[in-house]
Amino acid sequence: MAFNSNEFRKVLGNFATGVTVVTTRDQSGIPHGLTANSFSSVSLEPPLVLFCIDKRSNCLPAFNEADAFAINVLTDKQKDISDRFAFSEERWEGVKTRTLQTGVPILEDCLANLDCSMHAQYDAGDHVIVVGKVEETLIQNEGDPLLYFRGKYRGVHIE
Repeated sequence: MAFNSNEFRKVLGNFATGVTVVTTRDQSGIPHGLTANSFSSVSLEPPLVLFCIDKRSNCLPAFNEADAFAINVLTDKQKDISDRFAFSEERWEGVKTRTLQTGVPILEDCLANLDCSMHAQYDAGDHVIVVGKVEETLIQNEGDPLLYFRGKYRGVHIE
């Protein structure tokens, strides 16, 4: 029996994930960013996190040459930001940012932000695993997370 990649994708969709926007600057100082739900903590000592980026992403060259990136954890009120960084060419227009230690753009009004120096990159099939050492953290918002489950945005509803 041949492996069914569509069935694999459907199975993976049953794992709810948080939604992040990962940001960086290229060597010319131009900001780049993309929506990613493939984010995970790796280690507490040293503090390491990872995200995965599709090798077809137009942002991949910027992340390949970057020495830092930020993980911006979105609230359930930031679906528009997620869509913008997933699909729009006008990703940065009107988006409020600040910088922390590494100087990469940190999105305002997120649940939390992790400012990371580049630690390692690993080839992984049709993606690249990017590992960062967390240099600084920020909690901005006490809201609820934006979630992705079975191909749709979701929220948290605990009773």
